[in-house]
Amino acid sequence: MERVKKLRQLLAERDPLLELRADEPMSRHTTFRIGGPAALMALPKTGGEAEAAVKAARELGVEPFFLGNGSNLLVADRGYPGFVVKLGGEFEEIREAGCGLEAGSAVLLSRLSNALLERGLTGMEFASGIPGSVGGAVMMNAGAYGGEIAQAVEEVTFLDEAGEICTISAAECGFGYRKSVFSHRRCLILRARFRLEQGDPASIRARMDELNAQRRAKQPLEYPSAGSMFKRPPGHFAAALIDQCGLKGLTVGGAQVSEKHAGFVVNRGGAACADVLELVRQVKEAVLRQTGVELEMEVRVLK
Repeated sequence: MERVKKLRQLLAERDPLLELRADEPMSRHTTFRIGGPAALMALPKTGGEAEAAVKAARELGVEPFFLGNGSNLLVADRGYPGFVVKLGGEFEEIREAGCGLEAGSAVLLSRLSNALLERGLTGMEFASGIPGSVGGAVMMNAGAYGGEIAQAVEEVTFLDEAGEICTISAAECGFGYRKSVFSHRRCLILRARFRLEQGDPASIRARMDELNAQRRAKQPLEYPSAGSMFKRPPGHFAAALIDQCGLKGLTVGGAQVSEKHAGFVVNRGGAACADVLELVRQVKEAVLRQTGVELEMEVRVLK
């Protein structure tokens, strides 16, 4: 905590325009609407601010946590005693780039999908209902309905561990199931370029509407959640296993295994991180006992 206090002073001195927030409630920054305060949050709006914030943190031995839309994140009730970086400003911009678009890492996938629709570009209809940002989607190779970000990415620009700006091709991103080279590197994704094919806008819109209708029918969008709670076990579907074990509706505090989709844990109101983790423990234990399959959380826990 002492290093974080020194970091706040250093950043305020070096860049008075950089937005800093102390004890920022993380429940405001996650789709789960759960989590105590982050000791310090920076909200860079330019590449210069982002680079300065990361370099200053590492000078003091503070490793930043890079936050996107918080759609795959569960934050501890006591909060996070470290430094969080959340991009805005120029990182929320979309611009033309050759045969596709370049989007800042803070751009929501829903907005990017609409921008592609306006230009008649096809290949990312699956992403229109994913509640994440470009940066988070690239990091975990987000996907749905048979599509994934890896199919459309051309190149990614990021701050590396030394705080230097780098650009790599999609082939160098090491995309796999819900992972990329960024999953285990301490990098800050700044923007990504997407290369897509020309298509018929009416057909693109129809496909987006079809997928979003399926999503509304099958997923508990009426409650805060972090999306799919568990990774898909080899040869199985997590939701089917949980349903098979009769766990739909299982509740701990304000957290519940969704009655609509067993793969989701939802915040029915006032759920704490501790509620979610206890519920996850009970689900994993029951599924392992009844089916022999060990579930693994897909949602990241920050504490």
